[in-house]
Amino acid sequence: MNFIKNNLANALTLGNLFCGSIAVIQILNHNYAIAALCLALSLVLDFFDGFVARALKSNSNLGAQLDSLADMVSFGLVPGLVMFNAFANNANELFGITLPFELKYFGLFITLFSCLRLAIFNLDEEQTYYFKGLNTPSNTILIFGVLYFLGESSNQFASAFTLSFSNEILFIFTILSSWLLISPIKMIAMKFKSKKLEDNYPKVFLVIGSFLIMSIFRLAGIPLVIIYYILISIVFQKQLK
Repeated sequence: MNFIKNNLANALTLGNLFCGSIAVIQILNHNYAIAALCLALSLVLDFFDGFVARALKSNSNLGAQLDSLADMVSFGLVPGLVMFNAFANNANELFGITLPFELKYFGLFITLFSCLRLAIFNLDEEQTYYFKGLNTPSNTILIFGVLYFLGESSNQFASAFTLSFSNEILFIFTILSSWLLISPIKMIAMKFKSKKLEDNYPKVFLVIGSFLIMSIFRLAGIPLVIIYYILISIVFQKQLK
């Protein structure tokens, strides 16, 4: 019984890694609908592994390391490959300049900065009740969400990932995404340091605003929720500590 209690959270983390690995395979095969489903499962498992570890008081250094390694695949490699494929549809021209290398590999910068962000998080003891920089799951949701949102008008989920984006847009999006991962901006974390309402205003505004956005825009509101999350975190910078 103790074995199950001590390793249940780790099993959920490995489930996150398993789903993320399948998502990678599906992205390489351009099966984005299945990849999105696997990503959704990874997000659920990533949330519950920490929740279960705290509830069962089974937190461990092993669990912390497994969590980051699993996130590196599900929320580091996956968004990098999505951007890699998006660049692959275009010629190697950027701002009117023909480049001597394949621009698609630049999409993997998101993977590199995701790795850097996870390493920084593991070493930063301040990030207990807030995140510093956009966390990798939110960044991944933003990338998938933007692609879905742009394809929503045609009601074709899978086609959203095959739309033709200019290299300039993809380049700027990649730079912005990579910077947000390691930015000094404090981001709201759903961890409660106090039960006082005034100490949790940022979380209250985040939950209410996200609910309203999703109620109005439904699935198309997914990227808007992440953008709102970033903006509301900036507004409440001084309260995040």
